[in-house]
Amino acid sequence: MHPETHLQLHDIRSAELRRHADDFRLAHSPAATRAPRTDIRTRLGWTMVELGLRVLPDRSAVPSGAPRPA
Repeated sequence: MHPETHLQLHDIRSAELRRHADDFRLAHSPAATRAPRTDIRTRLGWTMVELGLRVLPDRSAVPSGAPRPA
């Protein structure tokens, strides 16, 4: 391939990638409505942690010489 043709193709592709990156930044900007989702995610996460802590067995019931699970 001729070097000039290769450079032109590279310039076109890099311009396309920059345009896609700009579109992605605009679509995922902090100004987007993310506050309600973050609140729901936080509450769901802490609920899952609380549930996990309730499911775990009491450590005082395990003998001191017993192997620990990984």
